[in-house]
Amino acid sequence: MRTRIIEISVGTFMLIGILATAFLAIQVSGININDSRSETYKVSAHFNNVSGLAVRAQITIAGVMVGRVSAINLDPNDNRAKVEMAIHKNVDFITSDSIAAIQTEGVLGEKYISISVGGSTDILKEGDEIVDTQSALILEDLISKMLVSIAGKKEE
Repeated sequence: MRTRIIEISVGTFMLIGILATAFLAIQVSGININDSRSETYKVSAHFNNVSGLAVRAQITIAGVMVGRVSAINLDPNDNRAKVEMAIHKNVDFITSDSIAAIQTEGVLGEKYISISVGGSTDILKEGDEIVDTQSALILEDLISKMLVSIAGKKEE
């Protein structure tokens, strides 16, 4: 009888551990059940460099999530990255002169798109494009430029 109680206790402990691991995996991955149910409209933007930006990355306005990146493709017409964004329907105030910038959460965090809403009266609708964009800042490029600059100063 004592062995049976120990086996049930170990089984319960293992089940709780598996459920906790699954819960943490879902939280870390950023999957949200409400995202799939909410209605969205598509807006696109072209960037020179989207290094590190991924599909399902967050789109924020003033730090509040308003959508997700739905697709990233190379536009063959201008050889720039075309990012398609799914914006929640209740966010119906993004203007045509808004700025979309690729930002990083902290120094080594994941990339997301931050939209700064402009002052125009023209509101973006399904299929419209944000024209003013700022590409991703690449840490390796900055370090490389800094090292070249330091090396150039030492030679003088």
